[in-house]
Amino acid sequence: MEHIYNIAKFLHVISFVFMSIPLFNLIIVNERALMGPSLNYGTDRYFENIIQRGAIRCFVFQWSVLISGAIILFLGPGLTAILTNWILMVKTLILVLLMSLLSYVHFSIQPKIENLLISLSPGEPAPEELSKKLAPFRLQRKKLATVCLFFVITAIILGVQTYNRFHPYVSISLIFLAAGFSLRANKSLIRFGWF
Repeated sequence: MEHIYNIAKFLHVISFVFMSIPLFNLIIVNERALMGPSLNYGTDRYFENIIQRGAIRCFVFQWSVLISGAIILFLGPGLTAILTNWILMVKTLILVLLMSLLSYVHFSIQPKIENLLISLSPGEPAPEELSKKLAPFRLQRKKLATVCLFFVITAIILGVQTYNRFHPYVSISLIFLAAGFSLRANKSLIRFGWF
């Protein structure tokens, strides 16, 4: 059982790391913005395919986190630890929120974008109003990716404190840094990683 527990811990941590898809989507969105507002079939189709397929990957990683977390609790302190350990409870709530936000983006916002992009075809100029119609949906998706990135980082900050807590000031400072980094990733290309 100890081997299963350790494998579940590994899968739990690595799945959270791979849930960094919101960060990479923000980088992609900001790279696309450098190309200007005019639509191009090849560029915009490629861009949307990456984001759409990234959502599927993120669903898989989220479910991996949920299942491996349940195994860790079942083989460790028990499932009731979610009720007695506030960090586990908050991490679980964050995961449910992340799953809900991703579902909203994938099943509500993305189909609206896809429906608008149907009128975009290779070798033909984009309809004049298409860019303006796409902008609100892309902006909303970008804002939600920023929120998701913040929650992923916050869950990781809390995750490393599941059994050994940081000083509250350290935790609060790290969460503020997570918010700052998420906003920065929203506004810039973060060409040099943290800087």
